[in-house]
Formats: sequence, structure tokens, C-alpha cells
Amino acid sequence: MYRYRLMAPGPTPVPESVLLKMALPIIHHRTEAFEKVVAEVREGLKWLYQTKNEVLIFAASGTGAMEGAVVNLMAKSDRALVVDGGKFGERWWKICQAYGLAHDVLKVEWGQAVDPKIIEAKLQEHKYRAVFMQASETSTGVMHPVEAVAKLVQKHPETALVVDAITALGVIDIPTDQWGIDVLITGSQKALMLPPGLAFASLSPKALAFCEKSDLPKFYFDFKRELKAIQQNTTAWTPAVSLILGLQEVLQMMKAEGLENLFKRHALQARATREGLKAMGLKLFAPTAPSDAVTAVYSPEGMDAGKIVKTLKNKFNMTIAGGQDQAKGKIFRIGHLGYYDPMDILNALAAVESALIEQGHAIQPGVGLGAAMQVLMKG
Repeated sequence: MYRYRLMAPGPTPVPESVLLKMALPIIHHRTEAFEKVVAEVREGLKWLYQTKNEVLIFAASGTGAMEGAVVNLMAKSDRALVVDGGKFGERWWKICQAYGLAHDVLKVEWGQAVDPKIIEAKLQEHKYRAVFMQASETSTGVMHPVEAVAKLVQKHPETALVVDAITALGVIDIPTDQWGIDVLITGSQKALMLPPGLAFASLSPKALAFCEKSDLPKFYFDFKRELKAIQQNTTAWTPAVSLILGLQEVLQMMKAEGLENLFKRHALQARATREGLKAMGLKLFAPTAPSDAVTAVYSPEGMDAGKIVKTLKNKFNMTIAGGQDQAKGKIFRIGHLGYYDPMDILNALAAVESALIEQGHAIQPGVGLGAAMQVLMKG
């Protein structure tokens, strides 16, 4: 019997102390005790986001916060610019489409990062209410140049920058206020080391001003209503109480580690993963702009990546992710964000090596582990 190992880019493992915190008896959400929890979580989220502004909390998946950003910042007559470089970039324009909003889609080849110069040209051609993009595109393992895009958008006061950082916040340094990001979104089941069920969205003064002008229908995801509630250390609707208690523990853990160490740990483990896989003769799907949250690699020529994923599950009780849509069967993805340490990375690489050899890939056992260990030992 093998212990279950979750090495996907989300959901990610939940620390034992967080599980214990969430197992405490439920408390009522309209009590002073819970208000104290929310007050601590409010400040912790501002610390993590590196913002002076409020961070809204929703009982939802990250997609809920994405939809909320669209319906709160946009008006019926507005136009949006969407960066689509993968499965989750695609989600932005599908939300816009669902609300009948005019939008231009900037298609980016899967595995590549968006070129800020192309966004700059689009901003000069049209007046956009918002630019919607990912920081880390989970489906391709790409990290987009958010800072460079933010500098461009800041030159256009009529345009807000909305960033899906669902697999980026808590992984890389994204100083929300310093970069001028108007809405930064994340979810609980990634680097925040919680089960799925919470979504978060920061709100800049510019974003709030746009909310005042929005005439799109909204109810549960009403940012103005939720902002008023969070400022009183509560939520507009019934919150996911146990998850917020877990979040309190997570933020305490993150503060104990410190932001700089948090980012360094993720960068080191991501580098070790990439070097280990490359040593096995595998080609990175995103070689020029890899994400520190998830590594995507091509399977060997002629080998179905889905078989590698299946072998890891059947032989080692380990879950990694396969490719989606046009990348299905071509790539597999290993997550290294959140509650992982170097031993987890080495376990995953050893399992991949074994699966590749079983499928007929001619490599020397331990070659990937050796390359990863070299990275980890150098630090």
C-alpha cells in the first residue's frame, strides 16, 4: 500500500495543523468570536497581497471571483481586452461573452508568455475598461509578465488591470499596490494550502470607482456590498466558516516563514523540478517563461502523456495532471506550489522516472533525481 501523494497544481496538500483547525467545532458567523477571526484574516491577506486595500472573500471557486471582477468593473457599453494563452485565459472571454460584453481576445500560443508590446499596441488602438489576464497560466506552466503589463495599463487611467493569480499568489512576488494591479484574484486550493471553496479579490481605488459605474446584473458577487461587510469584519452572506478558520492558520504559517523565504522556496523547488525532468530527456512546454507553481513537460515522442499520469496513479498512488484541450495526451504537469518540500519533489521525479522507463523511455534510473539534487544542494 502506498500513501496517497497529491502532486497536481491544485488542489494541493493541506497541512496537518490546518486540518485540525478546520476540525474544531463550528462557530456562528455573526458573533464577536468570528469577527475577531475575520479581522486577523483581513490583515493577513493584505500582508500576503502586499496591499493597503481590502481583499474580498467569497465562498466560491476562483472562477467566481473572476466572474465577479467582470460584472463589477464592466458596464454594458464597455469593451474588454482578454489575454488568452491557455485554458484559464480562455475563461475570461467566455465570462465576457456570457454577459454580452464587447471584448477583444489576444491569442497567445500555448507555452508562450504574452508580449507586452502587443498589449501596448491594443491599448493605443481602443479604449478598454479592463485588461484581463493570468499571472501563472496553470494549463501551460507559463508565467506572464504582469509587472510589464501593469506599467503599460497605468498609462491609461480609463483601464483597469485584472489579474488571475490563482496559481501565483504565495508563489512569486506580486506586490499588488506597487505594480498597480487593480483586482488580483486567487483561490484557496493552491498556494494557500486549503481545500477548494474560497475565492479572493483585492480592490484598488480605481477598481472601486469602476464598480460605481457598472450597470451589469450582480447579486452574490456584488463587490460594493462585500466591501462594506469586510470593513466591518464580516461577510455579506454566510461564509465558509471552517475554511476561514483554516485560512487564519495558513496565514500564520506563511508569516512565520516570511514572504522572501516563501518565494525562494517555491523558486528553488520549481528549478529542481525543471532540471530533473530535463535530465530525463523531456522538453519543457514553457521553456522561456516557466511558472514556479507548475511545470509542464512534453512526454517523449510517440508516448501518450496520459499513460504516464495513469501509471503514477496505479503504481504509486500519486496524482499529477495531464494536458488539457489541445495539449491533451502531449504534456503532463507537476505542481510544486503550497505545502511541498524538497522530498516531495524528489518523490515525484522518482515516480516519473519509473513510469517513463516502464513505458519504454531509455534513461538511466536516478538521472533526474541527481539533477534535481544538485539544484537543491546548491540552494
